[in-house]
Amino acid sequence: MKHSLLILLSLLMIKPLSAQTPIDTVAVESDVKIKELVLPVALIGIGSLGFVEPVQSFRYEVRDRLDEWRGDHRLKADDYLQYLPMASVYGVSLLGEEAKNSYLDRTLELVTSYIALGIMVNGIKYTVREPRPDGTANNSFPSGHTATAFMGAELVRLEYGDESPWYTIGAYSVATCVGVLRVYNNRHWVTDVIAGAGVGILSARIGHWLLPYTKKALYRLTGCEAFIYPSISTDGAQVGVAVTF
Repeated sequence: MKHSLLILLSLLMIKPLSAQTPIDTVAVESDVKIKELVLPVALIGIGSLGFVEPVQSFRYEVRDRLDEWRGDHRLKADDYLQYLPMASVYGVSLLGEEAKNSYLDRTLELVTSYIALGIMVNGIKYTVREPRPDGTANNSFPSGHTATAFMGAELVRLEYGDESPWYTIGAYSVATCVGVLRVYNNRHWVTDVIAGAGVGILSARIGHWLLPYTKKALYRLTGCEAFIYPSISTDGAQVGVAVTF
């Protein structure tokens, strides 16, 4: 009995102390990241509904009506507009606004985001192999153009959203136009575009979350020494590179 009371008292004393430990802080940070996953995951999920009825019939109806309305007229601006939000990650600074991160950090963030985007988009495209609405290829889902545009728009929001909401509105408006043009030009289904937007936003947030680690990796690499030396073998003269960390 005495041992039971001692254990109970010990637990009661430990509980208020544990509430102040760093464990709770880690949990709060994890919750924030989980909340930030809701929008992109929801968009990807909605886009995935294009493979089931009645959504599949709806996207065919949208394509057929656009074919009747558009005819042979195409707008190719989406091939160029997809990169405008990414350029704005640097360009807004020219307007006198201060970004949250330096040019170097923004570059690391952008490169990491684009790598994540490429892995996800191409991985899904060549696994699902969804035919395009115009029948030209089997890599329709998700839309890579839309993903690129929304990745850039989300990075603009992360860098300049606190300065003015208009930067976010402008970047996301351009990204939305890219998605609309992909459907208008009969290059993607509506659901491809919705999923692409989700992939783009998710890619940008991955790049943003990984920035502390990519910075650390860069600093470690810049602290290395490289040696270039010539060598001769039976295959001829060669140049070798040795790197020490």
